[in-house]
Amino acid sequence: MPRVRLTVAYEGTDFHGWQAQTPPDGPPLRTVQGVLSDVVTQVVRAPVTLVGASRTDAGVHAIGQVAAFDADLRIPIDRLAMAITARLPADVQVREASLVADSFDPIADPVSKAYRYRLASAEPPRRWPPLFDRRTVAWTRHDLDVARMQAAAQRLVGEHDVAGFAQIDHGRRTTVRTIHHCHVRESASGEVDIEIAGSGFLYNMVRIVAGTLHEIGRGRFDGERIDEILATGDRRLAGPTMPPEGLCLMWIRYPGDAEPSA
Repeated sequence: MPRVRLTVAYEGTDFHGWQAQTPPDGPPLRTVQGVLSDVVTQVVRAPVTLVGASRTDAGVHAIGQVAAFDADLRIPIDRLAMAITARLPADVQVREASLVADSFDPIADPVSKAYRYRLASAEPPRRWPPLFDRRTVAWTRHDLDVARMQAAAQRLVGEHDVAGFAQIDHGRRTTVRTIHHCHVRESASGEVDIEIAGSGFLYNMVRIVAGTLHEIGRGRFDGERIDEILATGDRRLAGPTMPPEGLCLMWIRYPGDAEPSA
């Protein structure tokens, strides 16, 4: 039976995250996996098991989530993304569909993945919190020194034990990860973008990294705090877990994929 790979984008505000969830005392929660599975089943006219690469949390967005399922297709693969998206609600889209090897595993096979955390800063009335993009941009009232944040972000690059940047109950056997790059830039519209790519990330890791860089940018921490967190693994030394609306899964790269642009 053919295996299909999907590239999925969604605005995560009204979802309880990616993973399907059914409380013991109520109906299933609205999740991206649940909504997408129902529509794919309609399109291929058979039940499917849809596996996603990254379990994004409630309120977190994606441009490049990857999912896969097995099915005998009734329509050409080049029409599948359109056929699925036409039946999906407005806050989720399938951007691309392709046939892959039967051994393709969206969870185990990634070479790297990248996230962006977008943050608007400054205090009213000089600058107001996001309004029209408030669901996809987080806000802080503090002025941020982007150059200071960028210098500190470079300390994350390399292979490290990143336990200090994860929730205690991260559920992973190892906390060693490789960070390929971490950039802090001011966007054309004036927001601060924290872009981080690596071999993988622990639970809430990117939001905690963003919170730590936020504290450095506002002058509460020195850049050397990054080194201390990596050396000790002490979560208490890191910044707060930033709110979910600023976080977006940008891409996931697999063997044979083109190198994403930085």
